[in-house]
Amino acid sequence: MRILYIDIDSLRPDHLGCYGYHRNTSPCIDQLATQGVRFTRLFASDSPCLPSRTAFFCGRPGSFTGVVNHGGKRADLYPEGDRRGFRSAHSLQTLGSALRHAGYHTVSISPFPQRHSSYQIIHGFHETYDTGKGGLENADEVYPVTSDWIARHGKQENWFLHVNFWDPHTPYDTPESFGNPFEQEPIGKWLTQGIIDRQRASFGPHSAREVPGYDDKLPAEWRWGVGEIRDLQDAKRHIDGYDTGIRYVDMFIERLLEDLDKAGILSETVIYLSADHGENQGELNVWGDHQTADLITNRLPGILIAPGVIPTGKTYDGFCYHMDLAATLLEMAGARKPDSWFGSSLKKEIQTNHPIRNSLILSQGAWSCQRAALWDRWLLIRTYHAGWKDFPPYMLFDIEADPHETRNLAQEREDLMAKGLYLLDEWQLEIYRHSRHGDPFCDVIQEGGPLHANRHSPHFASYAQRLIDTGRGEFVERLE
Repeated sequence: MRILYIDIDSLRPDHLGCYGYHRNTSPCIDQLATQGVRFTRLFASDSPCLPSRTAFFCGRPGSFTGVVNHGGKRADLYPEGDRRGFRSAHSLQTLGSALRHAGYHTVSISPFPQRHSSYQIIHGFHETYDTGKGGLENADEVYPVTSDWIARHGKQENWFLHVNFWDPHTPYDTPESFGNPFEQEPIGKWLTQGIIDRQRASFGPHSAREVPGYDDKLPAEWRWGVGEIRDLQDAKRHIDGYDTGIRYVDMFIERLLEDLDKAGILSETVIYLSADHGENQGELNVWGDHQTADLITNRLPGILIAPGVIPTGKTYDGFCYHMDLAATLLEMAGARKPDSWFGSSLKKEIQTNHPIRNSLILSQGAWSCQRAALWDRWLLIRTYHAGWKDFPPYMLFDIEADPHETRNLAQEREDLMAKGLYLLDEWQLEIYRHSRHGDPFCDVIQEGGPLHANRHSPHFASYAQRLIDTGRGEFVERLE
């Protein structure tokens, strides 16, 4: 069996045509979705990038591996200590190691391990290719490396190829020669001037007043978008940049599939297309970033094509973690799932659309410390550290009626609050039962907060001063 995993950073599913988006961002991905199964309620257990990919490749959520942050102690795996043998148990229980043990040749084309010093995701890989720009490369720089590898090795049997594209991730730097395919097309109707005005009166990195981060200055390489969102036209310019990145990478995915067809192996290759996390585009006053444990940041696209193994044109509507898809790939490959894994294969359940989970627990630890319970149509977000944002301790959303999370129902539905808090409490008990280290959020908060909104960060004082300079000085005390 040959397996191609296409990993597109920051790709939110509801900006794809096959998930109902009104813009034609993804003609190739949409076509892929008709050839296999599309997962409608697939989520990263942990966000953003480093915690998410660690969970996927290691088969366990951050509460058990320890990786929930982008810096500090909890950007690394928990030490094995006196239980560490001649070889690290961590390194032997990854996706790459399990496939390698089953006889697969494993390859990763990605700058991600070097970008985050996250080498646990490539344990077990025979070949790794760093495309060299730490996530700033476009699809036209990743594709040639991938195309060359397929031309040289594609016809061989039993390989697993991980290809990591970055185009939807900020900075929005699609080549200007590509143009703006959406110049004449409107953005979603949920966003109003009233919402923008309320956001501008609030605060937070990557908010409407500080889209690039801690101020409104766009870096030179950020060719598309704006430094702040003042009105709906600014919002459109910003979202056009994100959608153009999706359309650009979609074009190179089409070329990648053409390479497989040219090699005569397209119809014999299992293809899994997904992401590490989504990307808030105004939701919860986060623009072009991934700072929350919510529907937008943690929900993932998931398209799995396995000729002769699963039917075409199916959807799987059950709740599932991205770790479950890693386990599914192992079962399809005939590889043994490591005993430590939390993820469960969905190979049989895909056939019947039978859910294996009634609820999910989502985590964010790099921009804020949040844990969320997701069940039925409800999302309860518990904020432990607000990450310099205007987040209340509890947020409750009806994600079917209000997918962009505009109305907090926490004060109105005590019954649902009780259910969500019960699920979070049960998860906390699972951590204490199965971890030698307790809740990793304790370490993050004791260190001064998540990496990107840490009390000891040099950005802290300058951002407080910016709030004063922009007429929002009343928020400085809350920031402190």
